[in-house]
Amino acid sequence: MIPPIASKFVAGETPAEVLEHVRTLNEREVAGILNLLGEHYDDPSDAAADTNVYLELIDDIADTGLDACISVKPSQIGLGVDEETFERNLIEIGDYGANRDVFVWVDMEDHTTTDATLDAYEALVRRHGGGVGLCLQANLERTREDLERLADAPGKIRLVKGSYDEPEAIAYTDKDRVDDVYRDLLEYMFESFDDGIAIGSHDPNVIAHARELHRAHGTPYEIQMLMGVRTDAQYELAARGVDVYQYIPYGSKWFSYFYRRVRERKENLVFALRAILN
Repeated sequence: MIPPIASKFVAGETPAEVLEHVRTLNEREVAGILNLLGEHYDDPSDAAADTNVYLELIDDIADTGLDACISVKPSQIGLGVDEETFERNLIEIGDYGANRDVFVWVDMEDHTTTDATLDAYEALVRRHGGGVGLCLQANLERTREDLERLADAPGKIRLVKGSYDEPEAIAYTDKDRVDDVYRDLLEYMFESFDDGIAIGSHDPNVIAHARELHRAHGTPYEIQMLMGVRTDAQYELAARGVDVYQYIPYGSKWFSYFYRRVRERKENLVFALRAILN
């Protein structure tokens, strides 16, 4: 049994539980992004096992007709083993998602994984002509160049502020500075992207800014929020016709997920506590 404090943020340990959670979201016009908990594997058999779970999850989504997609972490499907293993498993997931018409997101981890993740994603999305998305983090100084590189790629980009405690030499560490950079990058994306933008934020000011940018440029966009955070706002936005996705972790590794998130940055603990209290 997942304790109540964790069950607010994790949909359960089994595919059946997470699919049932998605079903309740769909009733409120909110879609789901399903993420099997697990990361930083150095054993190829662990990466292969989670790859197979994602393939089965794609079947579950396609067969049930639920409004949902999946999101995978590079270190979960082989990047901790080597780049070849990661690329092979990502291609298998991406190909199967394309065959079953289930969208596949690729999460972004800390800065040491950025180049390998970016290269594998770009090769896959250009090969398929869409159906795949990538997360980029506004706190990294390189992100503007990465966006320019992918502006003509036929996939989606999820822009988040960034939850990893990155070195000052390569990242913006001041919160106000990150907020300003995030808004600037959003403006560039709405001006330059054609295939859709995902705003990974719970900030009402950012969401309002995205709405104004959409009115100015017409670029399609969606809002993505975490399970357990501003759920009422997710429902309200969906009721107003905004495309809303809830990012939904699930699986047996829920304890290590919380422990690692809290250790990465003290702001993560504050964020979780605020969500619980609200």
